[in-house]
Amino acid sequence: MSETSARLLRLLSLLQTHRVWSGAELATKLHVTARTVRRDVERLRGLGYPVHAMQGSAGYRLGAGASMPPLLLDDEEAVAVAVGLRTTSGGTVTGIEDASLRALAKLEQVLPSRLRHRLTTLQQSMVRVAAEAPRVAPEILLTIAEACRRHERLRFDYTDHAGATSRRDVEPDSLVNVSRHWYLVGWDVDRADWRSFRIDRLEPRVPTGPRFTPRPLPDGDAATYLSRRLSVASWPWRTVITLHGSATELADRVWPGMGVLEAVDDVSCLLHLGADSPASLAWMITALDVGFTVTDPPELVAALRTVSERCRDAIVVAPDAVVHRVPPSR
Repeated sequence: MSETSARLLRLLSLLQTHRVWSGAELATKLHVTARTVRRDVERLRGLGYPVHAMQGSAGYRLGAGASMPPLLLDDEEAVAVAVGLRTTSGGTVTGIEDASLRALAKLEQVLPSRLRHRLTTLQQSMVRVAAEAPRVAPEILLTIAEACRRHERLRFDYTDHAGATSRRDVEPDSLVNVSRHWYLVGWDVDRADWRSFRIDRLEPRVPTGPRFTPRPLPDGDAATYLSRRLSVASWPWRTVITLHGSATELADRVWPGMGVLEAVDDVSCLLHLGADSPASLAWMITALDVGFTVTDPPELVAALRTVSERCRDAIVVAPDAVVHRVPPSR
C-alpha cells in the first residue's frame, strides 16, 4: 500500500507540470506497466483530481476541477508560497489578510522540518516597514479582471483626486499594481482616449456592458503607459534629456514613477521626466549619477546652473586643507 501511495504522489507530481503525458511516458517514468498507469489515473480521479484523457494523443493531462484538491509542491515552491502568503497578509487588498494567514498556517503545519527551519529563519530576518496605502476590495479586483478577460465594458462611478465624481464607461485592458496602488488602464469611451483610474476611487456598476474588440495599447504595454502617465504626463513641468549610458545600464537607477527610459543605442538613451518644478527636475536628473545633455526648457537649464553654482561654492577648500577619505565599512 505504501508503494502504491508513493507512486500516486509521483504520478501526481508529473501531471502537475501542465503538459500532456502519454501512457508510455508515464509508465517509463514510474517503472510500471501502462495498465498500472491507467489504474493509478483512476485512483487519482477517485480522490478528486481531474485527470483528463486527451483524445487523439492517447495522453493524460491534469485539468481544473470543481473543488480544490491537494497540491504537491517541491521545496522551492513551498517556501515561495509561504513567503508570498506572509507578505500578502500585510497587503493592500481588503479582507485577504485572514485568508492568507489561514493558508500559511496550513502550509507550515505540513512542511518538513528542514523547510520549516529555513522559513522560520527567513521570516525572523524579514522586516516590513508599514506604509499607508489605500485598500481595495477583492471582489472589485475580480470584477475588473473578469471584464478585462472577457473584453466587456465597465461602467463605474469615479472620484478623482480633487473629489469630483463622474460616471465612466471604459473598455478595460489591464490591472496594474504600482507602489502599493492598484490602477485600471482602459479606453475611456466618452473621452475617446486611454485613461488610468485608481481602483480605490471607483465603484463598479452592474451588469457589465457589451463586448468590445481590444485596441492596441499606447507605449506597447500597460506598465509602460502607466509609468509614463504617472511620471511625465500628469506634471506641469516636463522634459526629455539624453543620458550618456544605455537604457539597460541605467534601468535600475530610474525608480517607479520617476520617469520612462527610451533606448537609443549602446552609449545613450532618452529619459522622459515630469515634476512639479524645474528644481525638482534638476534634483532627479543629478540623482542618477551619470552624464547627461539637456537643452530645454530654459527654466530647467537655469535650475541646473543654480545647482552647479551652489555645489561649486560648497566645495571651496583652503589651500592647506587635508581631505580625509573614510574607507568603506566591511
